[in-house]
Amino acid sequence: MKALDKKLVHVVNFTLKPGLSAEDRRRFEAGVSSLHTIDEIAIFNVGKPAPVDDGPTIDKNYDYCLLCIFENIEAHDRYQVHPVHLQFIEQCNQYWEKVVAFDSETI
Repeated sequence: MKALDKKLVHVVNFTLKPGLSAEDRRRFEAGVSSLHTIDEIAIFNVGKPAPVDDGPTIDKNYDYCLLCIFENIEAHDRYQVHPVHLQFIEQCNQYWEKVVAFDSETI
């Protein structure tokens, strides 16, 4: 991706409920990973906080981070109502305690 290409970047940090079983975490991981099948997503990544050194600007107060890059806001809007996305929310919202989303448009 060229730095000058305008894209929409969607970052979602999930904090899961305390005390989830390993099976519950597996179900969440399978659900969030299913989002990669949505064609509107140009770039997809899901992961956990990296084992980098703590610093004053490092925030590891989440369990999973979802990164989706879209070609434009219209693709993002189609993603938001896509059946796979809605199914993920319906099936997995029981696992999270907090969700924080950041949407930015490249400059």
